[in-house]
Order: sequence, then structure tokens, then C-alpha cells
Amino acid sequence: MVVHGEREVLPATTQGEAAKAFQQFTTAYNAADKAYDASLDADFATGAFGDIDAARLKARHTNYPQGNKAHTPLVLSDAKYTIPKKAGWPRWFVVDAKGNKASKLRWLMVFLRHDEREPWQVAYLTLVKPASLPRFKKDADGFAQAVDPASADLVAAPKDLSRRYTTYLQNGGTDFANGVHTSVWRANRKKQSRRPGLATQYIDSPLSGGDYAPLALRTEDGGALVFFASRHYQKQTAAAGASVPNPGRDVLALTTGEIKQSLMMEFVSNEVALDPGKGSAGARLTVLGRTQGMTSAQGS
Repeated sequence: MVVHGEREVLPATTQGEAAKAFQQFTTAYNAADKAYDASLDADFATGAFGDIDAARLKARHTNYPQGNKAHTPLVLSDAKYTIPKKAGWPRWFVVDAKGNKASKLRWLMVFLRHDEREPWQVAYLTLVKPASLPRFKKDADGFAQAVDPASADLVAAPKDLSRRYTTYLQNGGTDFANGVHTSVWRANRKKQSRRPGLATQYIDSPLSGGDYAPLALRTEDGGALVFFASRHYQKQTAAAGASVPNPGRDVLALTTGEIKQSLMMEFVSNEVALDPGKGSAGARLTVLGRTQGMTSAQGS
């Protein structure tokens, strides 16, 4: 009999291996933050989080080549591991922990890898309110259920969330519940788009291939918790006789070209959202958390 390992539904990892990966990441993250050296945690970060972290460290290293003299180690405790069963690769799991930084929020991380020879890497990292976290559907052995990206039993298939989110940011609509990362963000951008002597344009685009692909866990109520990514551009253009405001040292460290009349900034964002089961009365997608960072800029 031939056993096709890629088709067999198996736990992504063990609790012990997940805890080891979590500790390795935390150690590497602290070392990189202390030295402002992206190479020290590059093996443990990927996807949207990897882009955000690498750009942050690059900017800080440019401005503080001697490292972070104010470094305070990130301490994560009360870690809870949610490990799904799934067939094939990639495999992934979720860690929910309490941090000594932003201590009123939970640090929600997704660890991902494509092969047993690879280290586990954090692809998504967001901060969420403890009360907003759902209960996950688990089997008798305590393993969670991964949701197919094309699942049709949800308000939105996980594979479509990045596109639907960026479309919402551009055009509005009723797909998403009101909140800080949806209606409030749109209102703030509209307010900031026109100021005396300065026009600001916003462009949003989906980001969903490779290590930016959405990952989703089934919740007890039949919905899903979905991790997804997006890309955002913000262009500031000064009127004749005016200039673009000084963007700060960290932005300048990531900027190419000379800022004369405009500055185009590129951001990568990772989000986590509740995706209700299809047919739920009045159900909308709810964005629980979003972590965003500038990755590059172009002056002209």
C-alpha cells in the first residue's frame, strides 16, 4: 500500500516543538532589536511581518549604527498554542501570548514553514484585545481545524479577504464592520487627504501570494479567524511654493531619490479578522487587529 504523506491530515507540529520555535523566535527578535541588525532574526521572520520587521531594523540601524541603547527585552508569557491538523505543506500554528510591551493586548503570532528542514518563521504578528479572541473548534485530541482558503461556507472566502479589504478601503461598502481599522481609518485618511499646500493620495492593493497567503482557523461558532496581508501606498504632493513636511529620520532612512515636491511611501500591513459563517444574520467581517510598517519610500 502506498501512503501519500502530502494527503494525510496530520497535526502541524507538537506542543513541545511549537514552544521551542516560540522561544527561538523571541530570543532572535530581542537580539535583532538590541543590535538593530535584521540579520539576527531574518531566519525566523517571513511574509508581511518579515517585511515590516526588516524595514524597521534597517531604518533604525541607519540612524543608530551602535544599536539600541534603550533596548528592553520583549518578554512573552502565558503562551497558548493552537495547532491545526491539515494535509500537506505549508504547515503552521498560532501562538497567543501576553507581552510586557502593550501589556493590555495579546500578542498573536502565526508560525509557518514549508519543509521539515526549515526553521519555523513568524509570518503574521498582530496585537489584539483579549476579549475579542474567539474560541477555536478543536477535536478530541485538542487540535484545531484549518480552513480551506477557498471555503464557501463563510461570509468571505479567506483567499478573498485581502482583495475585499483593499477594495473597501478605496470605495467603502458594507463588507466590514465599523472600527478602528475600517471606518475610522477611512475617515482619518479622508480628513488628511487635503491640507493647505499638501495633497495626500492613498492606494491599496491585495497581497496574498506565497508567505503572504491567508491562513484561517475554524471557530466554535462555525466562522473563522483569518490572518491576511495587504499593501498600501501614501503619496504626499506639495503645492507650488510649498514643501513636503519633514517625514522624520526613520522614513528618510528608507527613502531613495530627493524629496522635492512629492514623497511616495509604501507600507505592508498584516491583519486578523473574524469571518462569520455564511447565513449569519447581518454578519460582517470584523478586523480585530492590524500591524503596519513602512517598507520603502521614493522622493521626487
